[in-house]
Amino acid sequence: MEKGTETKNRYFCRTKAGWLTLILLLLCVVLLSLRFGSAAMDGQAFWGGLLRQEGFETQSLILYSLRLPRLLQGILAGVGLSVSGVLLQSVTGNDLASPSIIGVNAGAGFAVILLLSFFPHAAAGLPPAAFLGAFLTTLLIMAIAGRMDASKATVILAGIAVQALLNAGISFLSLLDTDVLVSYSYFSVGGLSNTDIRLLWLPGGIILLGFAAALAFSGQIRLLCLGDGMALSLGVRVKRVRMLCLVCASACAAAVVSFAGLLGFVGLIVPHISRRLAGTKTGPLLAVSAMTGSILVLTADLLGRVVFAPSEVPVGIVMAFIGAPFFFFLLLRRRKTSC
Repeated sequence: MEKGTETKNRYFCRTKAGWLTLILLLLCVVLLSLRFGSAAMDGQAFWGGLLRQEGFETQSLILYSLRLPRLLQGILAGVGLSVSGVLLQSVTGNDLASPSIIGVNAGAGFAVILLLSFFPHAAAGLPPAAFLGAFLTTLLIMAIAGRMDASKATVILAGIAVQALLNAGISFLSLLDTDVLVSYSYFSVGGLSNTDIRLLWLPGGIILLGFAAALAFSGQIRLLCLGDGMALSLGVRVKRVRMLCLVCASACAAAVVSFAGLLGFVGLIVPHISRRLAGTKTGPLLAVSAMTGSILVLTADLLGRVVFAPSEVPVGIVMAFIGAPFFFFLLLRRRKTSC
């Protein structure tokens, strides 16, 4: 067997059986997310409602008006945050990087609490405010880094500084008006409660466009992971590619924040899981991360709806229970590696 074949077959999702298994797993989670929820629905009622058969109008209404939009939100959130995480960890060289490290969450949170403070009844403006806050914050970080050397360390340090400043602003505004915290709390946790499917077209398009751009530049991103010096010697415009990746990562994460709130840990843990399945080659890694992220978010949402039914636990809380132990595991592994 050739060496290249051995390397390819070393990873489960670099084989046809692996891809097929991942696709079937995603389809199973999709069907389970549609089938189960706070409203009880047996098998006959589920398929009757899904096929819009006569006598199952109520089930059809639940499936197509409530559960399908929620399903699409979960898939888009999984794809957007996972792709963002892969890009950020690749261009910063930091395997603990996530959308929050470039100020996406802090920027979105500050914009939302600012809007709630001055326009408390403008609930319809929260999604665009969250997106603009997250994206403009990333542009600010890129401008700061660009004025210096746009290196990996500069981007991370600029993100940490801006994030700290915005978090201070959030705390300050919440102290001035404590009533704002009631509306802000659900946004900060993260959830999939928006049932208007028409509001998903714009963020969905941004996420898919960012995903497509990342795939198109996957070869250069892979070379960038070898180090700035090596990438420059191979003809990669390091500064331009890094900035492009930051734009795509922030746009994807900001789009997710606009409808799902500050959903954490997905962009952190999914790239690590996907590297175990697909290796470090950027193209397959992005594709596997998109599917793995969708499966993870949909599973967390399903658990939040079913385990405590008829009550519901927001998907952000479930993700925190899943992601926090994984984060500690990563820290312990880094410590053992450095010893």
